[in-house]
Amino acid sequence: MMRRRGPGLVGAAARTAVVAGTATAVSGRVARRQQDKYAAQEEAAAPAPAAAAPAEPEYMAELQQLAQLRDQGILSPEEFEAKKKQILGV
Repeated sequence: MMRRRGPGLVGAAARTAVVAGTATAVSGRVARRQQDKYAAQEEAAAPAPAAAAPAEPEYMAELQQLAQLRDQGILSPEEFEAKKKQILGV
């Protein structure tokens, strides 16, 4: 009986799978690089966003909450004033 030389059917299929997998990985990497490149170009070309209206300072929300606590009777007027001065840095 004569034995064949070479990889045979299983070996050829394995080699084809490795080549196909490598090609897929390389093409995916190239596509990601191109997407990143185009995204960077779009960001550079995009006009700067218009300045938004200034947001309400954070301390305003805190003062409003304190005023509600005072109005509900949870804080005394003196406690409210002390905390307000602390927040405003007065």
